[in-house]
Amino acid sequence: MIDGQPQESSLAFHLEALRLTLIRCLVALGIGIIPMFLLSPYALNWFTSQMEFQTGSTLHYFAPMEVFLLQFKMAALFDCILCSPFIAWNLWKFILPALYNNEKKFVRTIAFLTSFLFIAGVAFCLTVCFPLIVRFGLSFQNDSLQPVIGVSSVISLALWLSLAFGSMFQFPLVTYAIIRAGIVRYETVCHCRPYVLIAILVFAALLTPPDILSQLILGIPTYLLFEAGLLAARRFKTKTSETIYDKDHKDGLY
Repeated sequence: MIDGQPQESSLAFHLEALRLTLIRCLVALGIGIIPMFLLSPYALNWFTSQMEFQTGSTLHYFAPMEVFLLQFKMAALFDCILCSPFIAWNLWKFILPALYNNEKKFVRTIAFLTSFLFIAGVAFCLTVCFPLIVRFGLSFQNDSLQPVIGVSSVISLALWLSLAFGSMFQFPLVTYAIIRAGIVRYETVCHCRPYVLIAILVFAALLTPPDILSQLILGIPTYLLFEAGLLAARRFKTKTSETIYDKDHKDGLY
């Protein structure tokens, strides 16, 4: 029995709530894809013009449906970015009833930061990292070796890197959340810094093209964000310790 209800009934209630949450997220994505698809041709034209301006190279396509599929991929990414605050809020809201009041406030903050960091990761990738990667790749051309760049490969790389950066930028939230929830102690995470750095570099190698520049461009900001999450966890730990000390001092235990 859970709260006076049979366990099967409680499980069915939670599964139904999860189903409704997922349906709301899918409906939001389905609605958002329409205006994003109408926006994608303008975004593609802007992207190709920027590529030509920065590198002097013209992009090419090699199949009749290639550009249409690229526009759909871009629309899907824009849709995820547009709906990410709504999706994050609904997913976090699903677990709110099981939390205490102070934890609910924390989750609301996390829901906002999840969307903010994802969007920041995508923006950082497209404005800073991706141009560096493209220029690095074009640096190998010479008089006898000229690139013919396909728009599909460039756009697909940009979309994949955007998702990778958006996901890896969640690292400080993961660090802060597992320490605050008591899953892992702060001191344990501090002692595991070398292993965390290795894990970040491994993930960066898996999520980026097989060149050291891409891996470092993703790995270094991710590790700095990990340290930021660790710093936030340290401040929370210090604040909690001071609160406990003040309470015990007030109760006459010191």
